[in-house]
Amino acid sequence: MNQLDARSQFLLKTLIERYIADGQPVGSRALSRYSGLELSPATVRNVMSDLEEMGFIASPHTSAGRIPTARGYRFFVDSLLTVQPLENARVRALEGQFLPDQPQRLISSASHLLSELTQFAGVVVAPRRDAVRIRQLEFISLAENRILLIIVTTGGDVQNRLLLTRRSYTTAELNGAAAYLNEHLAGLSFEEIRRRLGDELRQLRSDMTELMTATVDAGTEAAEDDAASYVISGETNLLDIDDLSSNMSRLRELFKLFEQRTSLIQLLDLSNRAEGVQIYIGGESGLAPLDGCSVITAPYEVDGQVVGSLGVIGPTRMAYDRVIPIVDITARLLSNALSSRH
Repeated sequence: MNQLDARSQFLLKTLIERYIADGQPVGSRALSRYSGLELSPATVRNVMSDLEEMGFIASPHTSAGRIPTARGYRFFVDSLLTVQPLENARVRALEGQFLPDQPQRLISSASHLLSELTQFAGVVVAPRRDAVRIRQLEFISLAENRILLIIVTTGGDVQNRLLLTRRSYTTAELNGAAAYLNEHLAGLSFEEIRRRLGDELRQLRSDMTELMTATVDAGTEAAEDDAASYVISGETNLLDIDDLSSNMSRLRELFKLFEQRTSLIQLLDLSNRAEGVQIYIGGESGLAPLDGCSVITAPYEVDGQVVGSLGVIGPTRMAYDRVIPIVDITARLLSNALSSRH
């Protein structure tokens, strides 16, 4: 791709910046004017023709102007883009959004922040855990046959689950069950608890078996929810972007992708194996619904170890110089907040 001379690179950069700014195809006269170079429209037309032949720009059917292709955006991002770091005052303001808290709340905050700052969809893949381990369980009687199970994990997350039982339990019975579980099973995963309780449940009074079984089932479900999940915010922002909303069938496919989760998690997980910000433009993601989109991702860490990734999903026509530092600093701030909890 480096066969472009300096003049061609400058005109390509100018064309892409103009198109990102106003969304209109750029003609040769406009490009000549915007570039500030003393070139005739005919000369600019020749350069544009060469850029089109090389696959960097294309001519939409509706206009005599040109727009960038995915290949053009890729060259722009790799070779022509100057990313400005965020000002210190803005970074300090963002730090205030990441006070040490439960991991799940911090992850939600990061997702909302990415969406809010970019007006695109913000995604954070939660840390994968081989097994969620229990620090403490507590039961609270809500009403007849309804019990709130509070699960505190060794990682500091708190989850609530509603248990529906065939009979009501007294406060003393619930406290006794919690004491038994906390004494014998703290530090274990729910799968390990299930195996260990198999024999012990038979030795307990039969009327406590239902409560214990319901607890293990609810805990296992909570652990599975936590194992490979992501938080997405602002996906409805994409409905307001003309580049995407003009193709409703593709937009539907995109929202299906958000619901399926697996493919998107796999894409964002790729950034766990790379350093710094990664950018997937159009078809580079390998996911058809993202053909008209760019995905900008970065890994985040806990105590120096990469545990997950976050990113922004938006149209290929986005202000990369603005979005890239937002993704980068959000990953750093989330890493700091998660690490400072330990």
